[in-house]
Amino acid sequence: MGIDLPVVWAVIIAFGLMMYVVMDGFDLGIGILFPFVRDREQRDVMVNTVAPVWDGNETWLVLGGAALMAAFPLAYAIILSALYLPLVLMLLGLIWRGVAFEFRFKADPHHRAFWDRAFAGGSYVATFFQGVSLGAFLNGFPVEDGAYAGRALDWITPFSLFTGLGLVVAYALLGCTWLIIKTEGPLHQRMVALARPVTFALLAVIGIVSLWTPFAHPDIAERWFSFPNIVLFSPVPVLVLASGWAMLRVLDANPHVAPFVLALFLLFLGYSGLGISLWPNIVPPDISLREAAAPPQSMGFALVGALFIIPVILAYTAWSYYVFRGKVKPGEGYH
Repeated sequence: MGIDLPVVWAVIIAFGLMMYVVMDGFDLGIGILFPFVRDREQRDVMVNTVAPVWDGNETWLVLGGAALMAAFPLAYAIILSALYLPLVLMLLGLIWRGVAFEFRFKADPHHRAFWDRAFAGGSYVATFFQGVSLGAFLNGFPVEDGAYAGRALDWITPFSLFTGLGLVVAYALLGCTWLIIKTEGPLHQRMVALARPVTFALLAVIGIVSLWTPFAHPDIAERWFSFPNIVLFSPVPVLVLASGWAMLRVLDANPHVAPFVLALFLLFLGYSGLGISLWPNIVPPDISLREAAAPPQSMGFALVGALFIIPVILAYTAWSYYVFRGKVKPGEGYH
């Protein structure tokens, strides 16, 4: 039996994008939380929790994009043509945020406030347009003769704008729970207090998207609610509610790692719902993995490189987080 290369590459791309959400999500979430923390010393601690590792977090985004281009060039061409503007705005947000990240440590006190606002602004812009791109992707793209046939601004819809705001909420929760692990004292307590309303907001976002998606897309509704799929997929909403309940319970105790793990699980459940909605299509509504796949020789050749580089990325990521484990205190960290 031969290797099903399109499926293997779909798993690699899905893994890369999920790792990006995990790694860069709490990183962006720290910038999203900046307006809710006014103390300069506490803001320095927040940034210092990710300063040694934040550059490597975006490696997964590059991997996902490169894998899509190598394995599914048709999908790459259609998706980038359809989402050119929001993806450019996302990248500009990431660049601006990266510049602000470095400059805020070097700025004098008079200019520090400007770079703090730039760091927060870049985080909001990058996250929002990631979410907008996700919503537009889920809505699907018109395709004629293997090319995107829509208009430049078709990505602007109420659903995509809502998913943009929803991803801001999701990353804010990741940021809160990451800081619960990495901080102590008043900042730790502030994050615990913020995590409660953000958890309720994320549960509301998940509920609205879960209702909006099948109502807007009859083909997705048929997939979700037909038998036996409705039985097979029913654990997903149950697990979402259970995870939300568990999050609120652990926040009432003396939380450490558990809220972050539960936040990741909530995002994984949302991610699994996306996969259930789209499979086996890679370009909604009707271009499948195999239709968009590169020639088997190309996919096999690129797979050798991917199977080499992914363990390397995982190894240096794990090592960097291990080296910089533990709490971050005021006056410690990156300067």
